[in-house]
Amino acid sequence: MAAINLPRTLEIGAKASTKLQEILARSGYTRPFLVVDRYLIESGLIERILAPLDIAGTTYRLFTDIVPDPTVAAVRTGLAALAEDDYDCVVGIGGGSAIDTAKAIAVFSVHGGEPSSYKAPHIQDAPGLPVIAIPTTAGTGSEATRIMVVTDETTDEKMLCAGLAYLPVAALVDYELTLTKPERLTVDTAIDSLTHAIEAYVSRRANPFSDGMAILAMRNIAGNIRIVVADPANRAAREALMLGATQAGIAFSNASVALVHGMSRPIGAFFHVPHGLSNAMLLPVVTEFSSGAALARYADCARAMGFASDREGNQAAVARLHGALRDLNRELNVPTPRSFGIGEARWLAAIDQMATQALASGSPGNNPRVPEHAEIVALYEKVWTEG
Repeated sequence: MAAINLPRTLEIGAKASTKLQEILARSGYTRPFLVVDRYLIESGLIERILAPLDIAGTTYRLFTDIVPDPTVAAVRTGLAALAEDDYDCVVGIGGGSAIDTAKAIAVFSVHGGEPSSYKAPHIQDAPGLPVIAIPTTAGTGSEATRIMVVTDETTDEKMLCAGLAYLPVAALVDYELTLTKPERLTVDTAIDSLTHAIEAYVSRRANPFSDGMAILAMRNIAGNIRIVVADPANRAAREALMLGATQAGIAFSNASVALVHGMSRPIGAFFHVPHGLSNAMLLPVVTEFSSGAALARYADCARAMGFASDREGNQAAVARLHGALRDLNRELNVPTPRSFGIGEARWLAAIDQMATQALASGSPGNNPRVPEHAEIVALYEKVWTEG
């Protein structure tokens, strides 16, 4: 048996982001607090979202003090801004950082306490303010998940927070907002969402519903990453990546992520590597470590992504998967920790603590092959050596 949780409303497709005022009115929200990525302000993209609110005379506030990989300090700044007036919902508009910041503000403003008290294994189901999400990258899937991540800058820990309180009541998934995204951001977010789909499918908590979403996501993402890199204006491929990111978010929110994500978060916290990029660094090595414990499942992933044919057996399909993931990283210029600029001494000094934080997140426990602390240390060492 599986409990499936989804946003109450999903608006998907071109111009979906312009439906915000309609969603607010339908839901009875009249004073939204908008957490907005500064890029949308600078590029003018925010105007298509705000124009219907202005026409309707809706009172709102724009909060733009967002940082990549949101920190406790940034969330507290948002909480102070929210407290200056009476708002009845929080709208996150941007990438995963904007949406996670919105989720944190919405929950912490109602329930209070120290942010560290919300991290896993705590489950926050009691609701905060309602959250509406409008993603502008095809990556995190945060618009459809019951997950939020915030960094405690005093301990360099990315804290995974989970529960129904973080699940948006509505998501407006508009691929047109991604048409101007640069190649590096497009690639990193696409591999992030591909990792969500793979890990949801091989997770020990997978279920028939999440399996279906994960397979659809893998087909949409793997078949279109190279197309978008070659032709950034390809609307069909951009739409497929955006849909795949949301499908992958639904999949892992209703199953779980696993070892790649458990190991990825500390890399982001210690070395400020973007989340999608740290996933990409780890995905080939962790897949090779894990695949023997769920050969048929990883073979399904290889076939869904077009890396292996239906005629090939599981062993051959998984071998193709290993090679294809490495080839994809090379082709898309995914840096290694070394080429990203992390010094060897800093990396080696951090890996013991990173392994401790990875295990504490709980994600490695969902992996097909559950690692010991020493095995995670060895995987971090291998990621460095192979780079």
